[in-house]
Amino acid sequence: MRKSPPTRLKTKADLNDAVAHLVACCPHMKRAVTEAGPPPLRKRKRGFESLLKIIVEQQLSTASANAIWSRLQIGLQEIEPSVVQRADDKTLRSFGLSGPKIRYCRALSEAVLSGDLDLAGLARRPDEAAMEALQSVKGIGRWTAEIYLLFCLGRPNVWPAGDIAVQSALQAVAGYDARPGTQEMDEAAENWRPLRGVAALVLWNYYRHINQRPIWE
Repeated sequence: MRKSPPTRLKTKADLNDAVAHLVACCPHMKRAVTEAGPPPLRKRKRGFESLLKIIVEQQLSTASANAIWSRLQIGLQEIEPSVVQRADDKTLRSFGLSGPKIRYCRALSEAVLSGDLDLAGLARRPDEAAMEALQSVKGIGRWTAEIYLLFCLGRPNVWPAGDIAVQSALQAVAGYDARPGTQEMDEAAENWRPLRGVAALVLWNYYRHINQRPIWE
Protein backbone atom coordinates (compact mmCIF):
# COMPACT_ATOMS: atom_id res chain seq x y z
CA MET A 1 0.00 0.00 0.00
CA ARG A 2 1.35 3.42 -0.94
CA LYS A 3 2.28 5.50 2.09
CA SER A 4 0.83 8.94 2.69
CA PRO A 5 2.52 11.87 0.94
CA PRO A 6 4.96 13.90 3.06
CA THR A 7 3.68 16.93 4.95
CA ARG A 8 7.07 18.68 4.77
CA LEU A 9 9.83 18.62 2.16
CA LYS A 10 12.86 18.10 4.36
CA THR A 11 14.88 15.62 2.32
CA LYS A 12 15.30 14.41 -1.24
CA ALA A 13 13.44 11.26 -0.20
CA ASP A 14 10.44 13.39 0.82
CA LEU A 15 10.45 15.07 -2.57
CA ASN A 16 10.81 11.76 -4.42
CA ASP A 17 7.83 10.31 -2.52
CA ALA A 18 5.73 13.37 -3.30
CA VAL A 19 6.64 13.32 -6.99
CA ALA A 20 5.77 9.61 -7.16
CA HIS A 21 2.30 10.37 -5.80
CA LEU A 22 1.74 13.04 -8.44
CA VAL A 23 3.03 10.89 -11.30
CA ALA A 24 0.75 8.06 -10.24
CA CYS A 25 -2.39 10.21 -10.29
CA CYS A 26 -1.81 12.79 -13.05
CA PRO A 27 -0.80 12.23 -16.69
CA HIS A 28 0.53 15.79 -16.97
CA MET A 29 2.88 15.24 -14.04
CA LYS A 30 3.91 11.89 -15.50
CA ARG A 31 4.75 13.48 -18.84
CA ALA A 32 6.71 16.33 -17.24
CA VAL A 33 8.80 13.98 -15.11
CA THR A 34 9.31 11.50 -17.94
CA GLU A 35 10.59 14.18 -20.30
CA ALA A 36 12.50 16.43 -17.88
CA GLY A 37 13.34 14.10 -15.02
CA PRO A 38 12.43 14.65 -11.36
CA PRO A 39 12.91 18.14 -9.94
CA PRO A 40 15.84 18.90 -7.63
CA LEU A 41 15.33 19.68 -3.95
CA ARG A 42 16.21 23.38 -3.87
CA LYS A 43 16.08 24.27 -0.21
CA ARG A 44 16.93 27.67 1.24
CA LYS A 45 17.71 28.55 4.83
CA ARG A 46 14.90 29.98 6.89
CA GLY A 47 15.04 33.55 8.06
CA PHE A 48 15.52 37.17 7.15
CA GLU A 49 18.30 36.80 4.60
CA SER A 50 16.41 34.32 2.45
CA LEU A 51 13.20 36.35 2.54
CA LEU A 52 15.09 39.52 1.64
CA LYS A 53 16.66 37.71 -1.32
CA ILE A 54 13.23 36.61 -2.55
CA ILE A 55 12.09 40.24 -2.41
CA VAL A 56 15.14 41.28 -4.42
CA GLU A 57 14.28 38.59 -7.00
CA GLN A 58 10.74 39.86 -7.58
CA GLN A 59 10.06 40.45 -11.31
CA LEU A 60 13.75 40.18 -12.26
CA SER A 61 15.69 37.76 -14.41
CA THR A 62 17.95 35.28 -12.66
CA ALA A 63 21.07 37.11 -13.88
CA SER A 64 19.87 40.56 -12.78
CA ALA A 65 18.71 39.33 -9.37
CA ASN A 66 21.96 37.47 -8.73
CA ALA A 67 24.04 40.51 -9.68
CA ILE A 68 22.11 42.81 -7.36
CA TRP A 69 22.22 40.30 -4.52
CA SER A 70 25.96 39.82 -4.91
CA ARG A 71 26.57 43.59 -4.72
CA LEU A 72 24.29 43.83 -1.70
CA GLN A 73 26.13 41.04 0.11
CA ILE A 74 29.53 42.57 -0.60
CA GLY A 75 28.40 46.09 0.24
CA LEU A 76 26.59 45.33 3.48
CA GLN A 77 28.86 42.42 4.49
CA GLU A 78 26.20 41.22 6.93
CA ILE A 79 22.59 40.66 5.87
CA GLU A 80 20.71 41.54 9.05
CA PRO A 81 17.63 43.74 9.62
CA SER A 82 19.58 46.36 11.59
CA VAL A 83 22.27 46.56 8.90
CA VAL A 84 19.69 47.10 6.15
CA GLN A 85 17.98 49.77 8.26
CA ARG A 86 21.23 51.67 8.81
CA ALA A 87 22.14 51.74 5.11
CA ASP A 88 20.98 54.94 3.41
CA ASP A 89 18.98 55.00 0.20
CA LYS A 90 21.99 56.06 -1.88
CA THR A 91 23.94 53.03 -0.74
CA LEU A 92 21.08 50.63 -1.39
CA ARG A 93 20.43 52.19 -4.78
CA SER A 94 24.10 51.70 -5.71
CA PHE A 95 23.57 47.94 -5.41
CA GLY A 96 20.89 48.13 -8.10
CA LEU A 97 17.78 48.23 -5.93
CA SER A 98 14.91 50.31 -7.27
CA GLY A 99 13.02 52.81 -5.13
CA PRO A 100 10.14 50.39 -4.45
CA LYS A 101 12.55 47.55 -3.65
CA ILE A 102 14.36 49.77 -1.16
CA ARG A 103 11.05 50.52 0.56
CA TYR A 104 10.17 46.81 0.62
CA CYS A 105 13.55 45.86 2.11
CA ARG A 106 13.14 48.50 4.79
CA ALA A 107 9.58 47.39 5.51
CA LEU A 108 10.74 43.82 6.05
CA SER A 109 13.61 44.94 8.26
CA GLU A 110 11.30 47.10 10.37
CA ALA A 111 8.71 44.33 10.71
CA VAL A 112 11.33 41.86 11.93
CA LEU A 113 13.00 44.34 14.30
CA SER A 114 9.68 45.43 15.79
CA GLY A 115 8.44 41.88 16.20
CA ASP A 116 5.45 42.46 13.94
CA LEU A 117 6.75 39.60 11.78
CA ASP A 118 7.91 36.56 13.74
CA LEU A 119 9.88 34.64 11.13
CA ALA A 120 10.84 31.86 13.53
CA GLY A 121 7.21 31.42 14.52
CA LEU A 122 6.03 30.91 10.93
CA ALA A 123 7.20 27.29 11.04
CA ARG A 124 4.53 26.55 13.65
CA ARG A 125 1.70 28.17 11.70
CA PRO A 126 -0.48 26.50 9.06
CA ASP A 127 -0.01 27.62 5.47
CA GLU A 128 -2.85 30.12 5.42
CA ALA A 129 -1.84 31.84 8.65
CA ALA A 130 1.81 31.97 7.60
CA MET A 131 0.83 33.46 4.25
CA GLU A 132 -1.30 36.10 5.97
CA ALA A 133 1.54 37.04 8.34
CA LEU A 134 4.02 37.44 5.51
CA GLN A 135 1.64 39.43 3.32
CA SER A 136 1.01 41.89 6.13
CA VAL A 137 4.44 43.35 5.31
CA LYS A 138 4.54 45.95 2.53
CA GLY A 139 6.15 44.50 -0.59
CA ILE A 140 5.36 40.87 0.21
CA GLY A 141 2.61 39.57 -2.01
CA ARG A 142 1.28 36.12 -2.73
CA TRP A 143 4.24 34.98 -4.88
CA THR A 144 6.90 36.07 -2.40
CA ALA A 145 5.09 34.45 0.52
CA GLU A 146 4.57 31.22 -1.42
CA ILE A 147 8.20 31.00 -2.49
CA TYR A 148 9.34 31.47 1.11
CA LEU A 149 6.96 28.80 2.40
CA LEU A 150 7.87 26.34 -0.33
CA PHE A 151 11.63 26.69 -0.43
CA CYS A 152 12.47 27.81 3.11
CA LEU A 153 9.83 25.99 5.15
CA GLY A 154 9.30 22.99 2.86
CA ARG A 155 5.52 23.37 2.60
CA PRO A 156 4.42 20.94 -0.15
CA ASN A 157 0.98 22.40 -0.84
CA VAL A 158 1.62 26.12 -1.46
CA TRP A 159 0.84 26.97 -5.05
CA PRO A 160 2.46 29.91 -6.92
CA ALA A 161 -0.33 30.27 -9.45
CA GLY A 162 0.91 33.66 -10.66
CA ASP A 163 4.40 32.49 -11.58
CA ILE A 164 4.86 32.89 -15.35
CA ALA A 165 7.27 29.97 -15.69
CA VAL A 166 4.85 27.62 -13.93
CA GLN A 167 2.00 28.91 -16.10
CA SER A 168 4.03 28.43 -19.28
CA ALA A 169 5.06 24.93 -18.27
CA LEU A 170 1.48 23.90 -17.56
CA GLN A 171 0.40 25.32 -20.91
CA ALA A 172 3.05 23.23 -22.66
CA VAL A 173 2.58 19.97 -20.78
CA ALA A 174 -1.23 20.09 -20.75
CA GLY A 175 -1.63 21.45 -24.29
CA TYR A 176 -3.50 24.64 -23.44
CA ASP A 177 -4.06 27.06 -26.33
CA ALA A 178 -2.92 30.00 -24.20
CA ARG A 179 -0.99 30.49 -21.00
CA PRO A 180 -3.45 29.97 -18.14
CA GLY A 181 -4.21 32.81 -15.74
CA THR A 182 -4.19 32.65 -11.96
CA GLN A 183 -7.79 31.47 -11.62
CA GLU A 184 -7.34 28.71 -14.20
CA MET A 185 -4.09 27.69 -12.50
CA ASP A 186 -5.82 27.46 -9.13
CA GLU A 187 -8.57 25.33 -10.64
CA ALA A 188 -6.10 22.98 -12.31
CA ALA A 189 -4.08 22.59 -9.13
CA GLU A 190 -7.05 21.30 -7.13
CA ASN A 191 -6.23 17.86 -8.54
CA TRP A 192 -2.76 18.02 -6.95
CA ARG A 193 -3.71 18.72 -3.34
CA PRO A 194 -2.01 18.29 -0.89
CA LEU A 195 1.06 18.47 -3.14
CA ARG A 196 0.44 21.58 -5.24
CA GLY A 197 3.85 23.00 -4.33
CA VAL A 198 5.52 19.81 -5.49
CA ALA A 199 3.60 20.10 -8.75
CA ALA A 200 5.08 23.60 -9.08
CA LEU A 201 8.57 22.14 -8.62
CA VAL A 202 7.85 19.62 -11.36
CA LEU A 203 6.58 22.36 -13.66
CA TRP A 204 9.56 24.67 -12.98
CA ASN A 205 11.85 21.79 -13.86
CA TYR A 206 9.86 21.10 -17.03
CA TYR A 207 10.00 24.78 -18.00
CA ARG A 208 13.77 24.75 -17.62
CA HIS A 209 13.93 21.59 -19.74
CA ILE A 210 11.83 22.83 -22.65
CA ASN A 211 13.43 26.27 -22.72
CA GLN A 212 17.00 25.25 -21.87
CA ARG A 213 17.33 28.13 -19.48
CA PRO A 214 17.85 28.49 -15.72
CA ILE A 215 15.09 29.29 -13.27
CA TRP A 216 16.00 31.61 -10.39
CA GLU A 217 17.93 29.78 -7.68
